[in-house]
Amino acid sequence: MTEPRTPGRHFLQIPGPTNVPDRVLRAMARPVIDHRGPEFPPLALSILERLVEVFATTAPVVLFPSSGTGGWEAALVNILSPGDGVLMFETGHFAAMWCEVGRRLGLEVELLPGDWRSGVDAAAIESRLRADRHRRIRAVAVVHNETSTGVASDIAAVRRALDCAGHPALLLVDAISSLGAMEYRHDEWGVDVTVAGSQKGLMLPPGLGFNAISERARAAMAGARLPRSYWDWQPILSANERGFFPYTPATNLLFGLDEALTMLVEEEGLEAVCARHRRFAEATRRAVAGWGLELVAQNPEEYSPTLTAVMIPTGCDADALRQVILERFDMSLGTGLGKLQGRAFRIGHLGDLNELTLAGTLCGVEMGLGLAQVAHQSGGVMAALDYLARGDRE
Repeated sequence: MTEPRTPGRHFLQIPGPTNVPDRVLRAMARPVIDHRGPEFPPLALSILERLVEVFATTAPVVLFPSSGTGGWEAALVNILSPGDGVLMFETGHFAAMWCEVGRRLGLEVELLPGDWRSGVDAAAIESRLRADRHRRIRAVAVVHNETSTGVASDIAAVRRALDCAGHPALLLVDAISSLGAMEYRHDEWGVDVTVAGSQKGLMLPPGLGFNAISERARAAMAGARLPRSYWDWQPILSANERGFFPYTPATNLLFGLDEALTMLVEEEGLEAVCARHRRFAEATRRAVAGWGLELVAQNPEEYSPTLTAVMIPTGCDADALRQVILERFDMSLGTGLGKLQGRAFRIGHLGDLNELTLAGTLCGVEMGLGLAQVAHQSGGVMAALDYLARGDRE
């Protein structure tokens, strides 16, 4: 028997992959071109020139046909050797996953413990680096915006911690759920390798991984002895100078990226994009407060502009709530990950969305809370709408 049709458009409100704009989808539907022919270099060079603006850098940005996890591995294998020490901080599920990648590569990874409700403790990093008198720690790797918790960390403070400790470790940052949606400054914050992915703020399907690479990181390649072939920066950097890649690139994703960069950089402008995300995040948090629910993030200065993770009352199941909302309103919300499985759900508010999309999302959550019999107060949606209707700007 044929399943009944669900009218309307599915609300994909997870914190990535995000909704892909129709313009980007149409761009990706172009016929494939010869990636070694004369049409390709203008496309590639235009993308590379504009990507540096998104990363706020003058350093080169390398693209891989990969997920963000590939970007993690590339960041490590190009600058480190077997047995090198790497210092990480446990901000949540994705910080722990990056740690595991490092250990599988044969690195000595030390994960400073965190509570999954706060950002990176720069003072703890500084203290640990001061104790590293033999300089065994070769890199510090942190997550800018922890997608599992909705907590954003102060990367400039981490840079100051390295500088105050007088430690030469390279600084690696995961900006996968922040780039293209919240302020990020690779050069100003002294980041050596920034890792990003295509499926969040850049408004593309999954499939592209990025590394922005400082001069110090490029210099470290010469002595790095971890095996690398596909992830090797040097062949890509060399080929990119002429607008090519050393392998078959994801051409149609590049068509989409070209269109997305036009929308983000040239039309809306990155400053306006970031302001929009901050405003939508504030509206979402007002809704959560109106429902009488608790945020996972505990410190207001660390609230993420791209997603909001919400604790569910004791005795309730966050995944059961998500299932009700999916079945009744055709809306996907993010599950709790790792330690937060069943205890929290995540509302994604990043990428290509406007006030009405967010209003519909919050309405779906409020109706779902009632249907799932989750103890809450009414009025969360109205609190958000009142804020959005005022058109509050920073």
